[in-house]
Amino acid sequence: MNSSNDSSQTPESQTPDSQASGERPVFHKQPYSFVRRGDRLSPKRQKAWDEYAPRWVLDIPRVMTDTSVDPSFRLDHGSLFGRTAPLVVEIGSGLGEAVVNHALAHPELDHLAVEVYKPGIADLLMKASQAGVTNVRVAQANAPEVLESMLEPGSVHELWVFFPDPWHKTRHHKRRLVSPRFAELAARVLERGGLWRLATDWQEYAVVMRDVLDGASADFENVNPGPAATDENPDQGWAPRWDGRILTSFERKATEAGRIPRDLTYRRR
Repeated sequence: MNSSNDSSQTPESQTPDSQASGERPVFHKQPYSFVRRGDRLSPKRQKAWDEYAPRWVLDIPRVMTDTSVDPSFRLDHGSLFGRTAPLVVEIGSGLGEAVVNHALAHPELDHLAVEVYKPGIADLLMKASQAGVTNVRVAQANAPEVLESMLEPGSVHELWVFFPDPWHKTRHHKRRLVSPRFAELAARVLERGGLWRLATDWQEYAVVMRDVLDGASADFENVNPGPAATDENPDQGWAPRWDGRILTSFERKATEAGRIPRDLTYRRR
């Protein structure tokens, strides 16, 4: 869940041919919004993976890559968690700090972490075990495919995207996760009144996020509209820092480097 280790992918728009034919977008042919790092685990992480992954990491059928999702696969919430409860989904859970902390504080909610980086998942599993939480599961998968097919429409209570890779070089902007197409997928899975919480420590990307979500006004309303941030007043127009988002080591380092985290909260209409 940080700028250097974002764990989801972003689909580009469908081609005119695919739009005309009604074909589904093929995500694995689109640019990734993350750099896939090595999956080698330390002995400690390997032990956590061996012990907890069979229970807490979803067994997802693949199509091509090891982070793809078979379009026919659907999440069976009741079977996965052994109950039916409101579902919180975090895209890019990183080392699991936010999702495990929230799951511990809110045992009445179920949590699904979407992450591709195996060492990060292993860290999440260790944290969940140490905290004694049982309401967290992990999908090691490409985020747009999770939202486009794996999750049922209107099945998500809250969606989180915290500190996705900003891809600050102009030629890489197409790799950014938060895009109009991704907003469509988010709207698909969120329940009416459900919240989409976002955060970034890059001011320019924060403005882009807000523009994307404001542009999807038919699906979302800004919970903290206010005047939009400007070059003269960069601190206005953002949501207050959500107290449910634990201060991570990554965010602390970003702040020490002079970058100011910005929060956004949108409600599904």
